[in-house]
Amino acid sequence: MTDEFYMRRALRLARRGEGWVSPNPLVGAVLVREDRIIGAGYHRRFGDAHAEINALRQAQEPVQGATVYVTLEPCSHFGKTPPCVEALIASRPARVVIGTADPNPLVAGRGIEALRAAGIATTLGILAKECRELNERFFKFMTSGAPFVTIKVAQTLDGRVATTTGHSRWISSPAARKFAHRLRSIHDAILVGSGTVLADDPELTVRHVRGRNPLRLIVDSRLKLPLTAKVFTRQSEARTIVAATDRADREKRKLLKDRGIETLLIAADDNGRVDMGKLFQELGKRQISSIFVEGGPAIVTSLLKEKLADRLVIIVAPKILGQGIDAVGDLGNVYMEEATKIDVRRVYRKGGDIVIDGSPGK
Repeated sequence: MTDEFYMRRALRLARRGEGWVSPNPLVGAVLVREDRIIGAGYHRRFGDAHAEINALRQAQEPVQGATVYVTLEPCSHFGKTPPCVEALIASRPARVVIGTADPNPLVAGRGIEALRAAGIATTLGILAKECRELNERFFKFMTSGAPFVTIKVAQTLDGRVATTTGHSRWISSPAARKFAHRLRSIHDAILVGSGTVLADDPELTVRHVRGRNPLRLIVDSRLKLPLTAKVFTRQSEARTIVAATDRADREKRKLLKDRGIETLLIAADDNGRVDMGKLFQELGKRQISSIFVEGGPAIVTSLLKEKLADRLVIIVAPKILGQGIDAVGDLGNVYMEEATKIDVRRVYRKGGDIVIDGSPGK
């Protein structure tokens, strides 16, 4: 078998931790001797043992002389757990094959250097593109300090997200809505604007799949939302933070605080609304490494216009609505060449809907 074969096995293992390990990366490890897998493991949950340690613990025979495949460079520092690279060196494998280097400044090549200094043959870059894509949220956060931002839009074939009256349930199929809940579960936070809360009164929790509830982020510049909104209830299930400007009502801020809801004051943009770039900078300081944006159109338009989105997931329902509310507002484009170009990574189906998954140009 090839190095690529075993690295793919490690990648499949790593994905099992999705939704549970953030802000840590997804990592999988496979131990191989003479084309036999003698141990395997993955990072299961934040704070628990890393993939390499779990693989070593599950090894069915001594690892000395074997080959270790790991999707990300082994850590070389003390964090929630001891350095993985020390445990690997102590087990004396003949070779370690690494998918991609770790961008964390606390690691950043030190794990690879330690392995080679210990006389262990170390190969870097096997399925590197796939390994980096697996941890694109982690890589963005580690290299910029800002969270990775995913926008999800569910729209009709003619680009509407609601009727002229604001009715939008349901544009997408049950399978697509389940998929959206899966996306919620793998991000640290879910963000919507006040318009979406007023129109739909969503819970913004994970219900259709197994996974943890993300932090709920509500952008409400002047705190106009009613306290009866579902996002302001049951904080034990999912915590809520409201982003507002200094023009927000002080009494409403106090009432929210009494419910355990923080009002995060952010500088206003030129339109008097929350400056989204500054909001993301503040969230990054709070170790929120990924944000899932579910609307509405004003928020989506702002993020696309300011080039703050890293991933765009468009769910297109095979329906034509005619007049209605546009998925995206005015981006200020005058010529076709100014249009936001999407690097489409994959296109697939969920139920009767088509999902377009890509990265908007910056």
